Amino acid sequence: MRILLGSRLPSVHLTADGGWRMYGADGATLLAVPEPRERWLLEQDGRRVSARREDASAVPLRESPIVVRPLDPNGTIAFNGRHWRGELLVSATDDGLLVVNRVRMDDYLRGVVPLEIGTSAGGDAAAVEAQAVTARSYAVTRLDDSRRSYDMVATTQDQVYGGADVETAVGNRSVEATHGLVLLYDGKVADAPYHANCGGYTAAPQDSWRAAQEPYLQRVSDQIPGTSRFYCDQAPRFRWTRVIAGDELRALVGRYVQKLPGGAGGVGSVTNVSVTAVTPGGRVGTLTVDTDRGRWTMRGNEIRSALRTPGGELLYSTYFSVDVASGRRGVETLTLRGGGNGHGVGMCQSGAIGRARAGQDFRTILRTYYPGTTVGTIQ
Repeated sequence: MRILLGSRLPSVHLTADGGWRMYGADGATLLAVPEPRERWLLEQDGRRVSARREDASAVPLRESPIVVRPLDPNGTIAFNGRHWRGELLVSATDDGLLVVNRVRMDDYLRGVVPLEIGTSAGGDAAAVEAQAVTARSYAVTRLDDSRRSYDMVATTQDQVYGGADVETAVGNRSVEATHGLVLLYDGKVADAPYHANCGGYTAAPQDSWRAAQEPYLQRVSDQIPGTSRFYCDQAPRFRWTRVIAGDELRALVGRYVQKLPGGAGGVGSVTNVSVTAVTPGGRVGTLTVDTDRGRWTMRGNEIRSALRTPGGELLYSTYFSVDVASGRRGVETLTLRGGGNGHGVGMCQSGAIGRARAGQDFRTILRTYYPGTTVGTIQ
């Protein structure tokens, strides 16, 4: 895997606890032999990268990328406050230095699975194993993107990846136990999205995105048979309330509107907010906002992006109802009462944990959230 760790950087600071080496772009031409725990500084000079110990002068410029690799195959390189397995490629671009971690698939997954599933309890192993298979499947479908020098980024834009520092015992065991296993549909590796909490029912892709329906991405109930409870109801955002004051609402809507044709200048007031379409899965399909500048309609994840929290976090989900309190200046308070956290498509991570605690194995969990798929092996 090639994972982007940083871009547009003026400089890069590297070190390693054990022996490490710097090589040319071919990965074989030796450029430098740093000592353990020496700190090195890499900087850009045109289309090249210069490297030096932080207490020494620069060595001759080399063509980029510079390949940085630990001597021990199980060793790590420290960059940006974290330790990374595999090797780092530091390249010069028009906008600054680019740092890519080239790493074996399972070593990559060891740094993904704990952050994505959010549990380190041994009793949740089946859910962690299901997470390992979905994360591997997601990664395989994004391999070898020839349009750029990396396959994925290390954030929620793809999968959150924290390197060796975030590894856990149950995470590592789950990656090893599912080595090479992916989700398959119709003989091909399935793109396997997942989310934190479905609120009781997962969503189809068209509920959240402008996307075509996939046969294996269906609306699935998370209700525990014979009860009024849900496998995912132990999670903190299974149910939530978001109260947005009038001034904040005007600012949020104004920011959203400014990005649309005819929306320059934002809005002066919001006079009403209403749900004007609901998906078959019960999520908000369209949210209509009336303003002094006209009527604006948001759909799916656009709603979550527009109604961000004060900290910049996306609205938890589109599975909510609306309560409007109006006054002379328009909407004074907008109250959203909702359930779940995330886009709702594919595996509900909280539900997977609940199902693991109920005794389901990872294959059963995956069959439930991705109907019609099978688990197969890739090399």
